[in-house]
Amino acid sequence: MSTRIKNITIVGGGLMGCGIAQIFAVSDDYKIIIYDKFTSEEAIRGRIKNNLNVFVENDIYSLEDVEKIQKNIRVETDIKSSVCHADLLIECVPENMELKQNLLAELEAYSRGDTIFATNTSVMSITEIASKTQLKNRVVGTHFWNPPYLIPLVEVVKAEETSDAVIEEVMQLLKTVGKHPIKVAKDVPGFVANRLQHALWREAISIVEHGIADAKTVDEAIKMSFGLRLPVLAPMENADMIGTDLTLDIHSYILKFLENSPEPSSLLKEKVEKGNIGFKSGEGFMQWSQEDIRKSRDDLTKHLIHMLYKKDN
Repeated sequence: MSTRIKNITIVGGGLMGCGIAQIFAVSDDYKIIIYDKFTSEEAIRGRIKNNLNVFVENDIYSLEDVEKIQKNIRVETDIKSSVCHADLLIECVPENMELKQNLLAELEAYSRGDTIFATNTSVMSITEIASKTQLKNRVVGTHFWNPPYLIPLVEVVKAEETSDAVIEEVMQLLKTVGKHPIKVAKDVPGFVANRLQHALWREAISIVEHGIADAKTVDEAIKMSFGLRLPVLAPMENADMIGTDLTLDIHSYILKFLENSPEPSSLLKEKVEKGNIGFKSGEGFMQWSQEDIRKSRDDLTKHLIHMLYKKDN
């Protein structure tokens, strides 16, 4: 299936907006606009340059590639000129329901009747976000993962009124630019990947809270066991590998002992109340020096580069 999408407007020049824009700007096939009336063009281009430096440092892009990508992105502050020719609008504003609802309704007033509206929310209901638009069949969720220019997955979420044609066209576009889209057939909070991720986080925090192991040990347990095999052996395949009968036996015993609270951990609440908010304060579940923080971020980037491009820095 081919896609008609050529003109793409990213609404919001923050971390995610800049990262998503550069995905499409790698190709000369697309005309990219970042619309942001609150952030300077200098700041936006600085973010994109910093993102692209990772690729230069790892010999994936040349300086000429970086220059071309930057040239393929326009930064605009006028809403009408930014939106009127767009085949696809990707909203990347903060996770505030009313803000997103009002923004989509405002953008719709300047757009063509066939423009696709994508919202890059990570957990919010796409149906609710689309509630103030007139043509709800063209609103779709596209949850890019951070950093969007490295993480392959994009969750394409079908709202109650999203047309199948819109879903398929967005899926095809994302495949064309090298992403790995998955179709989320039901609009539920957290979609697929965040529900899985935070189920693990809830249990990890609970283990620390109940004194079973400290935070560092919990992370070691994951990194040195099933975390190593997850890229090639995820839960559903693993369940089939060991047998659904054995999986049932294990679950019949263990599930009643796992954390199932619908509320955030009291330990987590206590840390936030004390101002122990992780990297931002230097302490969360663990202590973090500036050197530790840099190493953590650098290790993540190096790991992703190696996994995706088989490059060692």
